[in-house]
Amino acid sequence: MSRGGALLALIAVRAAAQGPPAGSEWRAYGNDPGGSRFSPLARISVANVQQLRLAWVARTGDFLTDRGRFEATPLLVDGMLYVSTPLGSVVALDPATGAERWKYEGTVRFGYDDYGDFANRGVAAWRDGRGSGACAGRIFVATVAARLTALDARTGRPCESFGEHGHVDLTRGLRHQPEYHWEYGVTSPPLVVGDLVLVGSAVPDNHRVDAPEGVIRAFDVRSGAVRWRFDPIPRQPHDTGYETWIGPTAHNTGAANAWSIFSADPARDLVFIPVGSASPDFYGGERRGDNHFANAVVALRASTGRFVWAFQVVHHDLWDYDVPAQPVLFTLRRGSDSIPAVAVATKMGHLFILDRRSGVPLFPVEERPVPTSDVPGEVASPTQPFPPPAFRLVPESLAAGDAFAVTDSMRAACRARIAALRYEGVFTPPSRRGTIIWPGNLGGMNWSGVSVDERRGIVIAPTNRLAMVVTLIPRDSLHAAHMAHPDLEFGRQAGTPYGMSRDHLGICTPPPWGTLTALDLSAGTVKWQVPLGAMPQLAQVPQSAAWGSFNLGGALLTASGLVFIAGTFDQHLRAFDVETGRELWSAALPAAGHALPMTYVAEERQYVLVAAGGHDRLHTTMGDYVLAFTLAGPGAPVPDTTPGPLGGDYSGEMHIGDARFAMGLALRAAGDSFTASVSIDSVQIIGPVSARRSGRGVTVGFPLAYPAKRGCTATLTMTLQLWNGGRLLEGGGTFDGTCAERGHQDAAFVFRRRGRG
Repeated sequence: MSRGGALLALIAVRAAAQGPPAGSEWRAYGNDPGGSRFSPLARISVANVQQLRLAWVARTGDFLTDRGRFEATPLLVDGMLYVSTPLGSVVALDPATGAERWKYEGTVRFGYDDYGDFANRGVAAWRDGRGSGACAGRIFVATVAARLTALDARTGRPCESFGEHGHVDLTRGLRHQPEYHWEYGVTSPPLVVGDLVLVGSAVPDNHRVDAPEGVIRAFDVRSGAVRWRFDPIPRQPHDTGYETWIGPTAHNTGAANAWSIFSADPARDLVFIPVGSASPDFYGGERRGDNHFANAVVALRASTGRFVWAFQVVHHDLWDYDVPAQPVLFTLRRGSDSIPAVAVATKMGHLFILDRRSGVPLFPVEERPVPTSDVPGEVASPTQPFPPPAFRLVPESLAAGDAFAVTDSMRAACRARIAALRYEGVFTPPSRRGTIIWPGNLGGMNWSGVSVDERRGIVIAPTNRLAMVVTLIPRDSLHAAHMAHPDLEFGRQAGTPYGMSRDHLGICTPPPWGTLTALDLSAGTVKWQVPLGAMPQLAQVPQSAAWGSFNLGGALLTASGLVFIAGTFDQHLRAFDVETGRELWSAALPAAGHALPMTYVAEERQYVLVAAGGHDRLHTTMGDYVLAFTLAGPGAPVPDTTPGPLGGDYSGEMHIGDARFAMGLALRAAGDSFTASVSIDSVQIIGPVSARRSGRGVTVGFPLAYPAKRGCTATLTMTLQLWNGGRLLEGGGTFDGTCAERGHQDAAFVFRRRGRG
């Protein structure tokens, strides 16, 4: 080796040993283990953010048109981006170009319409300090199908030493086994602390009293063996909080599950768990008492799972008021004191700031009287905890006179509807008459959580304002009610005297429907509050820009004083000035970005990245996009818009309704047009296949028959574009005819080019 070559090799070795520059990566869901969502990067600033441009776009290949929630925040670890999908896939991308390095195909069984929360919010990463071989770096993904998987960070292959060939079945060992496949799953990323990987669960709350329990488990990162478990519901008389569950079956209650994101303080050997409601949500007569430790943030010893402290945000929950957000760890500065704190965001819009060593509130919390229940058998808690007024970020009163609508006749109807329902303020219990739940279960705050800039002493909180209506229905009337109102959400609440229905007040709820709020922790006051986004359906209505948008997706903060947030119905990524709340920049997204943005540095450039995948229940535009933005200028990457060669052989799938069909596609150039041949499993092509170029892609159409459905016929049309450097041919289409439900269905198509990566 030449002296120059030896010198370069030595520099490379030293650079690898030193690792990436501080703050240039994004190694956990909220950047740091405490979930601050703050980055020390400042190359993109208030002064130059208007120069931010799209750098690259990648697609995951897990495109669904009518179900799923691509809510993932990618990680950047050791120079590689890792992003997960609702189907449990994980894709590794080059951070500078978006080029796919590998993909692990998820194992979630497609075709079910009862995944209550068909979502995935991200992965967790671990690095073995003792070795450098296969699986020395691991990526962990947990899925709605209740499976925890460990992947080799370099190759995407399952780590054979973990669990059973790389997987752990999370339903094993549960006290209450799921009655159906979606009664137990995971929607949020695992948490890695030391050599342990922790997971919670998502459990449908209103199916039955004895739903699967919300046990928290820690697994060995190498072997997948269970190292400890913690059940938020005390089951034995010697368990702390046992006396707060009253009734012959109270200690057999299910749920109290932690479905959101966990946080860790490794230096203090603590993990912080946001625990949701016990089952069912809206009737607690079988579980009287305060119900510790449901609806609480619980601090556990990370190494052992031992209980340390808990703070309950709702006693005896009757409103679906889970702790929905990652507890955010930060240092609160008071004069010369630096206090280790945790911010707990709630669906009620209440923000509690606690000493994370003890759970003691750092701002006053008052137990205030709240309305009583009028339902036989129910005993609502007489009081609930309230933080100071500035820490209650959404309204807590709603009268008929507050009703909103865009016309006088609609407003009159809204007033009449509100007047007919029970509402006496926040924490009004559900009733047979129908009760307004305000704030509703969307929030206030939800899994979007809050973000903290320690240096400035500012908390940033996206909030929602959507009133819900819950009605308790005697069991013998539940079926008739469902038949009369098939458009409402119903729950059996088996094991109680009542089922339930849930609706929302929609735009009868007074705006703004979505806001972004800055809270000054030093002064204990709201610094600013602005409407967040807009509702496209009302774009033609004057003043609608001031009404905000319902939103899901958190806020990224940077040291340069920027707030980046997407999550709104109008499908934009926005940048705000953290000091003033002024919107500085925005960019349209191809689908709704219901995800927390993240930022990193690659090849000396700062990028801001967001996943855009839509939301099936919010009915926002669906997709599977990962979009990266950087500052314009010399050397800045730009998306490749050059039409690529479409000819070739492809294999892929059609996703339609609850069905999934394997497909093959061959395209051959014929002058300015194409010839095409298609094959579909279990389907017969019964006529000519047409193919024509459409921009950067191709539109293909043909008639078909499906023998399994009594010989029905349909015409299928798909419009596809090349993505990911020509490896992926992907798009949407229509399915029209007697094979389609009600004569028409939308479909998604994903093909990979054969013979190329």
